[in-house]
Amino acid sequence: MVDTDRATQATTRTTEKQTTKKTMFIFERLETWQKAVAFADLVYRTTQSFPADERFGLTNQMRRAAVSISSNIAEGSSRFSKTDFARFLEIAAGSLFEVVSQAFIGRRQGFITEAEFHRLYTAAEEQGKMLSGLRRSQLDQI
Repeated sequence: MVDTDRATQATTRTTEKQTTKKTMFIFERLETWQKAVAFADLVYRTTQSFPADERFGLTNQMRRAAVSISSNIAEGSSRFSKTDFARFLEIAAGSLFEVVSQAFIGRRQGFITEAEFHRLYTAAEEQGKMLSGLRRSQLDQI
């Protein structure tokens, strides 16, 4: 457990260092996007141990939903209106909720341990708060 947490922290620090360098796209500077990428990494690590017969089922669904979070943040940041960006953030939040719902199923099926579930759930709570705050800030600027 501790090694996984250290690996996650190291990955996050590396990502943050890379992001503080010259960035090409606006979304790269958004902490919400950076955390979404780290969340996708967590989902990928968690689903690696799922049974092979879930490769095209729950594993694929959780990974696609997790990737969708950062993708929607990135796409939304390219929009010219704050309303459009806020809509993409809303879609990203929906993808986050999908991952949480699917994690419950994974736990019930015995694919996810309590510790893994707690780690995912806690990260999802943080990500949800960040998405909500960023969305609110966009709408407040209209």
